[in-house]
Amino acid sequence: MEYTSNKLSKLSGISARTLRHYDEIGLLKPKRVASSGYRIYGQEEVDMLQQILFYRELGFALDDIKKLLHSTDFDKGQAFLNHLSELHIKRKRLDTLILNVTKSISAMKGELIMKDNEKFEGFKKDLIHENEQKYGTEIRAKYGDKAVDESNTHLMNMTKEQYDEGERLRIVLDKALISALETGNPAGEKAQEACELHRQWLGFYNPHYSKEYHMGLGEMYVADERFKEYYEKIAPGCAEFLRDAINIYCED
Repeated sequence: MEYTSNKLSKLSGISARTLRHYDEIGLLKPKRVASSGYRIYGQEEVDMLQQILFYRELGFALDDIKKLLHSTDFDKGQAFLNHLSELHIKRKRLDTLILNVTKSISAMKGELIMKDNEKFEGFKKDLIHENEQKYGTEIRAKYGDKAVDESNTHLMNMTKEQYDEGERLRIVLDKALISALETGNPAGEKAQEACELHRQWLGFYNPHYSKEYHMGLGEMYVADERFKEYYEKIAPGCAEFLRDAINIYCED
């Protein structure tokens, strides 16, 4: 069966404008363009749109989806299995958050007493899942499954006070980095104070600190665009500056 862009829009629930955009960026081309100028989509395009919407639901960027779907070794069957696995994980996260909210409502009514660690369990699981999605493959390849699993367990066992202190320290660290960067000297006092704050902050999320680990992260902040983007949002040039400062801090 074939569909015009308007009919496919109604079928899929996305706008005709979005379909045009997908065409323009080469993500989803129509099967053909009719003499009238209408885009015509066939079964293959319908199936590909389904895959695109799955990936979008899972939070993938359009450029990444394009690379996946147009790869020569793309396996549709395996993709569905991966989607199913991710959806089960997502459902588990939602179930945890639903249970968390339900308990909170009951606690407000005086029907039960909710422990502080229970109040934040869902959010910590959400943070771990987000980190695994964004950086899990690289981090596990670099430091091993055991180290990452221990770090995740460490986070889950945090008290509310520890979690809040980690967030407070992150804000202080960001301000310290901006101040240090203005000096332009990674070996300077402000830069080294920022590195000490960075070491303290890491301790909230990884119980096994080492200089090698610290320097390895510094290199990753520069080499991996996702990490680099985070620090570049703090201030332009921040990733390279922090990497250089960390190397000096660890050598000393």
